[in-house]
Amino acid sequence: MQTVSRFLLVWLIVALAQPVMAADPYNIRFPASPEGVDPQALTVVGAIQHYRIKKGDDLLDLARHYGLGYSELGVLYRHWDPFLPPAGAEMTIPTRWIVPNNHGNQIIVNTGEMRLYYYIKNNSQVYTFPIGMGVLDFRTPQGKFRVIEKKVNPAWHIPKSLQAKYGMAVMPPGGENPMGDFKLTLSWGDYGIHGTAMPLGVGRLVSHGCTRMYPEHIKQLFPIVPVGTSVEYIYEPAKIGFRQGRIYLSVHEDVYFKIRSMILHVLNLLEQRGLADQVNVRKVMQAVEEQNGLPVDVTRGAAGADGLALNPSSP
Repeated sequence: MQTVSRFLLVWLIVALAQPVMAADPYNIRFPASPEGVDPQALTVVGAIQHYRIKKGDDLLDLARHYGLGYSELGVLYRHWDPFLPPAGAEMTIPTRWIVPNNHGNQIIVNTGEMRLYYYIKNNSQVYTFPIGMGVLDFRTPQGKFRVIEKKVNPAWHIPKSLQAKYGMAVMPPGGENPMGDFKLTLSWGDYGIHGTAMPLGVGRLVSHGCTRMYPEHIKQLFPIVPVGTSVEYIYEPAKIGFRQGRIYLSVHEDVYFKIRSMILHVLNLLEQRGLADQVNVRKVMQAVEEQNGLPVDVTRGAAGADGLALNPSSP
């Protein structure tokens, strides 16, 4: 019996240490109208999970295991040491997202939540992946682009400001190259969506403008995205979604400091969608105050079956 128990323990530790491939695409349905609630709309995908911390766990590996960027998990547990989380504590794993409207584009990169969405089958399904992006001095921009080239083992064309540091203008493929194994080059200079030699940077401001993905995620995305794919970079830290006729709100931190007042911004979004009189203002205020990115059911009236409140900061 002890042998079986030890085997299971070793198996769990090994399994958790391995990065998890992204899930299958999620089914979605955009609202038929830009205003009001469409009972058939489905733009809240995924499901909240729970995990009990074991000795030796760290938040960065856990985030990768669940297909999250570090910030998605770290923001819920700001008071924990990411490398020494309290063993035995139960965590909320925020594997639920509000899918942004793609406005006809095949890929949306929302730098307001550090997440990429790839829409397929006439916008009836979507893949979603976490990203790392530009630091404050080299912000990843907003705009519309196209995939103009696909590269395997790409070289890194080093920005002039860093060429003296690295002693070269172009870094060849290899372990030192931060581009990883695959790159989708965009119609924006030499910038693109690519892998990384430093997976711990996913979910962080780490790059000089490019979009970084976990190696296992770019490996999955790369072969299914054709040259010519339309890509739009947006900045939407606050999003409104729908599920089973109910209204959801997620609010992320304003990492690029673009929004003067988050509460006014959110109230304006609700007003524009004709939803201001259909939401619970207290829940809206709480989501804005916490800014943890979790989709919260803010519909006025009793909570739905999956609209229960969460308290993710408690161990």
